Amino acid sequence: MPMSIDEILIEAQALSNDSKAILAEKLIDSIEQGIDPQITKNHLAEIKRRRDEIHAGIVQPLDGEECLIKVREIIGQ
Repeated sequence: MPMSIDEILIEAQALSNDSKAILAEKLIDSIEQGIDPQITKNHLAEIKRRRDEIHAGIVQPLDGEECLIKVREIIGQ
């Protein structure tokens, strides 16, 4: 019988930090194999565009937690 996600997590938490990092990289790599390369290319282009806008002072970054609080207030949660 395969291990549950919770069981895997418990086992992974017992690993050294270096081993956790290697495991995380391998998991991410396994996910990325199924992603269309064009989507990845488009995402990277968008990330670079946004980074450049921040560096140029065109836009100001917002704190993610503060934004989530405001959104939750707006939608009434």
